[in-house]
Amino acid sequence: DVHKDVVAVTVRVPGPNGEVVRHQAEFATFTDDLCGLRDWLVAFGVTRVGMEATWVYWKPVYYVLEEELECWVLNARHMHNVPGRKTDMADSDWICRLVRFGLVRPSFVPPKPIRELRSLTRYRRSRIEERTRETQRLDKVLQDAGVKLSSVASDIRGRSGRDMLDALVAGTRDPEVLAELAQGRLRAKIPALQAALKGRFGPNHAVVIGEILAHIDYIDESIGRLQAGIDELISPFADARDRLCTIPGVDTILAEAIIAEIGVDMSAFPTASHLASWAGMCPGQHESAGKSKKGTARHGDSWLQRNLAVAAMAAARTKGTYLAAQYGRLASRRGKRRARKAVGHSILIGCWHILADNTSWNELGSDYFDRRQDPQRLARRKLNDLRSLGWTVTDNLDGTTTITPAA
Repeated sequence: DVHKDVVAVTVRVPGPNGEVVRHQAEFATFTDDLCGLRDWLVAFGVTRVGMEATWVYWKPVYYVLEEELECWVLNARHMHNVPGRKTDMADSDWICRLVRFGLVRPSFVPPKPIRELRSLTRYRRSRIEERTRETQRLDKVLQDAGVKLSSVASDIRGRSGRDMLDALVAGTRDPEVLAELAQGRLRAKIPALQAALKGRFGPNHAVVIGEILAHIDYIDESIGRLQAGIDELISPFADARDRLCTIPGVDTILAEAIIAEIGVDMSAFPTASHLASWAGMCPGQHESAGKSKKGTARHGDSWLQRNLAVAAMAAARTKGTYLAAQYGRLASRRGKRRARKAVGHSILIGCWHILADNTSWNELGSDYFDRRQDPQRLARRKLNDLRSLGWTVTDNLDGTTTITPAA
């Protein structure tokens, strides 16, 4: 039973007469004490360790013990103890009993290379999200100053927008001078830029925007350093990353993040359905008295879910793909949120097959759902849709059909 400063340990080993002998002890969570815990367990001949912990307190214990023992990280929801007197030692003894009789299952813990990659990809995403928040703060200050740059330029952090913002911070206020800093296709909008850059930009706005721009520059440098570390760690899995990039909506950054969450060895998940259930990307199941009730999906891996949501929205904007057709069919009937999760589920199923079968994405096409239907039934439905819109559909004697537009 792992806590921040102490670990309560119970060992059950066979006695000389066949009985079970119980040994209990407490250890601190400093590295030297954890090494002593490992030696203490090895001395008893322990081969399997089950541990329960909140937050990240299990990690230092796991990393020390995994070198010589088989470690199971257990879900606290699977280990409700019987009511009564509760102590850390009692909890550790209960965990020991459950592991001994095989009444719990271990959580998925990826191998060390994947864990190292995961720490970098998660922090990179946090940095990217922080940069997005700073960009929103930047536009908020500009709106306060009456500068409508975001109404004309699609990216206020682009080359032209950055030059204009630097000039504003430096003291330039003339809209015509600022608009002349536009580059590329934005020069066609110089009259609109002149109107957008005319505002009430004061010294207080310059101070705040200067700090925001400096923070954005620091975040960009931080993301660059993180990306360099990720490139080094992802090199052994470069082939798997490139194959994941064949999925519509999945780019290099998302492929790296997906590998960091699920790894490349799919033996931990017997089927694609097991992976989807572990990730919390499939509906829950609740059946009682022979009736199926509404079940909520499990929490799953929130980092993986967020990456799959981004991939799903990107796939929904692609042309001529199965995922875009799936999103369109579901969004109209069940809403965008459900459609996004369903497409994310399909992407995750595809990831399992790509990694397990060493293959690439097999595009089914945007007409996949139409091809599954009976052609005659589909034709009748389309004709009925035309009739409902006021078109005239006439069946000719020669077997052809004439369609006349509505008046």
